[in-house]
Amino acid sequence: MNEEFEEHRPLLLGLAYRMLGSMWDAEDVVQEAYLRWSGTDRTRVRAARPFLATIVSRLALDQLRSARVTRESYTGPWLPEPVATDGLGPVDTAEQRDTLSYATLHMMERLTPPERAVLVLREAFEMPYEQIADVVGASAATCRQTYRRAARHLAERRDRTQPTREEHAALLARFLDAAAGGDLAALTDLLSADVTAWNDGGGKVRAALRPILGRERVIAFVLGLVAQYGLGEMEAIEVNGELAVQVTVDGVTQVVTADVRDGRIHALFNVRNPDKLHHLPARPAAEDA
Repeated sequence: MNEEFEEHRPLLLGLAYRMLGSMWDAEDVVQEAYLRWSGTDRTRVRAARPFLATIVSRLALDQLRSARVTRESYTGPWLPEPVATDGLGPVDTAEQRDTLSYATLHMMERLTPPERAVLVLREAFEMPYEQIADVVGASAATCRQTYRRAARHLAERRDRTQPTREEHAALLARFLDAAAGGDLAALTDLLSADVTAWNDGGGKVRAALRPILGRERVIAFVLGLVAQYGLGEMEAIEVNGELAVQVTVDGVTQVVTADVRDGRIHALFNVRNPDKLHHLPARPAAEDA
């Protein structure tokens, strides 16, 4: 029984995380699903994968509805929790990778809970509309309409030219080098005119309490931080299927990643809340002297 559930755990975690944007909450959902699975008469289950996916989807949808209320009272902007890519189920298709990307998770916060659930279940897990209907409590036809509506909300980002993994990493590295060197011209060239910088301290550490809008303001903010605190040691890590940078500023560890569109940085995401940095990739052990 345990072995069968554990076989599906990465997929279930990936499903719950995509719906919630929080690994902490996703783990709670999967644990509750395990308890329900333990009490289920297995003779009534035709196939474990769809059965478990349905349980997790319903639990995550309930959690998402309550989480939205909590996030409205959050101190400063609420950003998804950056997580190591491993252990979140398959990322074999473009849709599976896109629904895991940090920028997409951030944009999905604008969707209603049913829209987000339908989008994730359809795109990342190719669940039939009839099964999605059973999860969200609507007809299959309504779920099709909900999916089209949710996809339209994300169309702006998806219709633009997306960078390769290497291009994304190179652009982020150039931005940090320019910031560290105070290179105003390079920063101007790297950022889009309507760039937005989001900073999540969660009230635990100092961070801007509102999004910073526009290239000039973002550059002034970044250069001001660097001038006052400098940049500590930087390390490239993979989170959400993309490269990000872990860096220390003013004694606080943070993870910086970016939404890159048409060769420029359209959004910067800076997660400083220490409660959201527990699921980063493990650092390699130091070699023996």
